Amino acid sequence: MVYHSSFVDDDGIIKACGCPLLPLKTHIKGPAPASDPDKADIVDEAITFFRANVFFKNFHVKSPADKLLIYLTFYINIALKRLEGCRTLAVGTKAIINLGLEKVPVPGEPGFPFPGLFTLPQSQEEAEMLRNYLKQIREEMSGRLLSCAYRANGFPNKWWLAFAKRKFMNIVIL
Repeated sequence: MVYHSSFVDDDGIIKACGCPLLPLKTHIKGPAPASDPDKADIVDEAITFFRANVFFKNFHVKSPADKLLIYLTFYINIALKRLEGCRTLAVGTKAIINLGLEKVPVPGEPGFPFPGLFTLPQSQEEAEMLRNYLKQIREEMSGRLLSCAYRANGFPNKWWLAFAKRKFMNIVIL
């Protein structure tokens, strides 16, 4: 059974290309509204559900937040693949920073991993809003993922990095 997002109520949530711009617990500047620091956000959910959801080849979308959960699960998979060869936290941090500097594609652009998941942008402003949100959420995810993928002593956590070998929804990551 696939784990779905608990953010099913999207009343008052702004959407861009069908993607809900959910609140985040973050200090990173971007279009995401601020979340309650005591409650779990979509990034926490994605990290919590990753090790179970990565095994599934199909993912039935029940709410718009599930689309974001799929995107974040895929991003975690990419990040773990980059961290796979990094033997220390310092080297892993550098690899994650380089991943964060890459251009973030939006639906309709080459390189977007899920062409049918989100709708095409209706305007350039909508595309930029989604791009900025995805960039912000990817940066936040990267920071939180480092604390999972590496132990306090700076060495890799094999129970997390072992999942770098998994293919999410049969998508091959180069």
